[in-house]
Amino acid sequence: MTEEPVTVVVTRRIKAGSEQAYERWLEALVREASALPGYLGTNVYRPAPGAAREYTSVFRFDSVENLRRFEESELRAKALVEVRPLVDADAVWTKITGLEFWFTPPASAALAPQPSKLRMALLMIAVVWGLVLSIGKLVGLVLGAAPMPLRLLVTITIEVFLMTYVLMPRLTRWLARWIYPS
Repeated sequence: MTEEPVTVVVTRRIKAGSEQAYERWLEALVREASALPGYLGTNVYRPAPGAAREYTSVFRFDSVENLRRFEESELRAKALVEVRPLVDADAVWTKITGLEFWFTPPASAALAPQPSKLRMALLMIAVVWGLVLSIGKLVGLVLGAAPMPLRLLVTITIEVFLMTYVLMPRLTRWLARWIYPS
């Protein structure tokens, strides 16, 4: 079985007047978590001015196993004790795996964190189609004499890395209003 990346969306309501202390706590947690095996990054969505004091943090790990290690770590146990006086209630945790990893929720997605599945599929089709045409042709030119399975492996590897680290993060930011309909 191949492990796939996992994203955890954590939502916390902060006590009035505790925002700066929470920001410091969150900054320290992200800094320490960045040294953990399989940690891929964190995005923090802060509350809009005048909105509820609700923070949404999106943590990414390369596998469910590495996320489990984080969830069972001393770092997390210590962090949960430290944050307790700063929040109104326990955090709400949502785990997302697979293709949804590419779709990072925009700041306005706190009320509707799930993208439109149809729009997600349409965007994926357009991106994959463009990549297959362009990267496939380029790999064919460079590795024309190589066996077809090798050319296909190189093509897919380049496409997946481009989608994961370059294209999908940018496209989902640029097309957020379309992917996350109100």
